[in-house]
Amino acid sequence: MSKNSKSTNLHHQDDTRYIAHVRKTDKAHQSVATHLHEVANISKTLAIKINVPEAGELIGLLHDFGKYSTAFQNYIQSATGLLDPDCDDEYVDSKGLKGKIDHSTAGAQWLWQAMSNIGKNDEGKLCGQILALCIASHHSGLIDCVKPDGTNEFQRRIDKDDEKTHLNECEQNADTDILEKAQQLVKPVISALWKQRNAIMKATQQSEIIRQFYFGFLTRFLFSCLIDADRIDSADFENPEQKAHRNQPVAWDIAINRLELFLVEQQNEIERKREQLPEKTLRLNQIRRDISDTCKNRSEQPQGIYSLTVPTGGGKTYASLRFALHHAKAHKLEHIFYIIPYTSIIEQNADAIRKAVEHKDDEKPWVLEHHSNLEPEQQTWHSKLVAENWDAPIVMTTMVQFLETLFDGGTRGVRRLHQLANSVIIFDEIQTLPINCTHLFCNALNFLTTYTHTTAVLCTATQPLLDKLKTPEKGQLIIPEGNELIGNVKNVKDLFEQLKRVDIINKTEPEGWSKERIAELALSEFAKKGSCLVIVNTKAWAEALYRECVLDEKNEKEEVKKQKVDKDSVFHLSTHQCSAHRTAIFNTIKERLKNKQPVLCFSTQLIEAGVDISFASVIRFLAGLDSIAQAAGRCNRNAELEKAEVHVINPTKETIDQLIDINEGKKQTSRVFRETVGQELLAPEVMQRYFDYYFYERADVMDYPVSEKQAERKDSLLNLLSENAKNIGENTLYLKQSFMTAGRAFKAIDAPIHSVIVPYEEGKELITQLCDISKKFEAKAFYACLKKAQKYSVNVFPNVWQKLVKQDAIAEIQGEGVFYLKKSFYSDEFGLAIEVVAKEELVFFG
Repeated sequence: MSKNSKSTNLHHQDDTRYIAHVRKTDKAHQSVATHLHEVANISKTLAIKINVPEAGELIGLLHDFGKYSTAFQNYIQSATGLLDPDCDDEYVDSKGLKGKIDHSTAGAQWLWQAMSNIGKNDEGKLCGQILALCIASHHSGLIDCVKPDGTNEFQRRIDKDDEKTHLNECEQNADTDILEKAQQLVKPVISALWKQRNAIMKATQQSEIIRQFYFGFLTRFLFSCLIDADRIDSADFENPEQKAHRNQPVAWDIAINRLELFLVEQQNEIERKREQLPEKTLRLNQIRRDISDTCKNRSEQPQGIYSLTVPTGGGKTYASLRFALHHAKAHKLEHIFYIIPYTSIIEQNADAIRKAVEHKDDEKPWVLEHHSNLEPEQQTWHSKLVAENWDAPIVMTTMVQFLETLFDGGTRGVRRLHQLANSVIIFDEIQTLPINCTHLFCNALNFLTTYTHTTAVLCTATQPLLDKLKTPEKGQLIIPEGNELIGNVKNVKDLFEQLKRVDIINKTEPEGWSKERIAELALSEFAKKGSCLVIVNTKAWAEALYRECVLDEKNEKEEVKKQKVDKDSVFHLSTHQCSAHRTAIFNTIKERLKNKQPVLCFSTQLIEAGVDISFASVIRFLAGLDSIAQAAGRCNRNAELEKAEVHVINPTKETIDQLIDINEGKKQTSRVFRETVGQELLAPEVMQRYFDYYFYERADVMDYPVSEKQAERKDSLLNLLSENAKNIGENTLYLKQSFMTAGRAFKAIDAPIHSVIVPYEEGKELITQLCDISKKFEAKAFYACLKKAQKYSVNVFPNVWQKLVKQDAIAEIQGEGVFYLKKSFYSDEFGLAIEVVAKEELVFFG
């Protein structure tokens, strides 16, 4: 019994007798019942996208059912100061109990008990397992149904002792309308989910792997609806004013009219300059217009998967946007997503789209850029409030972010998954899809386009054969015949011939090229043609060649100075520079090229996919033929020259043993070079031959193999997320997926898993602001700063992160799981360094 009368009154007020949240600013309470009802309503709306709104409502209604327990109420009231340690007997050590009071299992247990015995065909068991998984997992990320060692983890969780889950107490304490509504929903939910089950069974008769993957993905989609609904309601309770801005329909007509006017103005500008432009450039512009018109004319076709195979420089950005806007209007869709391979081109493409569709007086922006995950993996209450959930008409993000949303563990990425429904997803440079994600990607995209009213467009000059894989029973794209937006094979081939602007020159040698000879070739091309781009496979080579060619006034001997290039004309680009830094360099290069000033640039492959820039000459280190084709797209882009060349060379030494995709690409390109002497190397049929070879050789890694260290046994992510056939022991579960094990293993993909804000330009001020805001947390201001900071962040691989930690180069912002780099570890020339940047010598990770 409480000693404090104020606390006693609190416990007996109907509205706040059981508290879900306490607002930090004014200590207002949100009751458990209010939170459950509001999350249920939001989750119901989101689950309409997959035709099971009742299921979304039910999991929302029960997700925090465990908060009716005395244990949780004592915890939250102690943590928020509603219980006084000196006056209230119920006071507990909230810090010591953080994360230890289970309030997610009770709802899952209630639902399983209510459903699992319904139906002659075990309908209730399958549906009950799907929904109970969502509820039990909503703080951890989807748990394993069956662990890799055969343990039935789902049943273990469902059988958890009442002393720890407090189910019986919660049933007694719960508001009557919560339990009544939940009971009313049980049978309608089973009926709706079983209908979806039957549709999946019918569509996947040829493959048990795909069938089980679909059931798992259906579960993940519903889980996404619940997680986002929970986060939205929590954020709206903390900041009530933002609620009014949600669920506003997109006025696609406005964007369409603005884009069409913009394109007319672009064409009028070309007409005004017609007499000054070369005939070849005018022909190129006409071809771009034809491609754009073709995309618009096909925009009212049914939803599904389409390809857009256009040579580099063919105007894919605006052509695909035109298709997407008109298609979104025709089918009443909610979002357009651009999935881009590198952060380096998000800003460029976003700016291009903003120019076409945004006005400065718009109430809300049309375009959202999501560069990197600055949000911590282990989310705090604060980070949950400010997490990005892709709620904008047009979203620009990376392939890494997209794949994490589909397959990563935890709750950070998955909350965005449902946004991909009722959308157009444009994959820019689809050939950059990581090879080990091939089957996972194909199955997920087929699911979205089949069941969630999603349209996908695969854009590239080098179309991979994702619908013609060696093992189709593991999943390949379903692309209906006639869904190439440009038309038939002949149309595509003709287009490539018309848009040819460069020749590929194979200069590879058995012994390879030394650093000195490569520098000599670069300097020669630079001297003869005024601009030269050298694209390499590693940061170490980009830095080494830059140093070899740039003039150092202080240290160079006179005879050496004559052979080198003034610092103002030489540039270095790599992913150790933040996006804002790279953009500044891109802008300087573009301005110099426009003004016919000399430019010599050394870059990793970040420049070769989609960057709107044009050099007179390109040198490309040997790589996959698709990469070489993309590099060619940075040469003579607007047909300024009658003739231009891309020189393909191979360095003597290259540390790429761990870069298996590049190694295999080099091997198959060399094979194609040998077999196609005298042929046009960028022709579609040659590219198809390359992908035939490359995909055949890599077929055994397309299901995402994982090691015993990653997943407790040698296996594949595809198996773990589908039938999980290698499991030891017997169990009667319908879903056997090892969701959590797979999610953790997926973090081991060859992508950076840490982001750090760097002190480049405005980044310095943002670091200061974030540190200040976090001391007295303001969600709206923190979110705004975090969005700005994306452009000033660098994604870092684990081995580099460890070196930075060892050097004490990074610091955390007030326990929020967001990190920044100290000033002395960032260079104006090369970006992030793993040692203090000294005056004379810089030491970098290569």
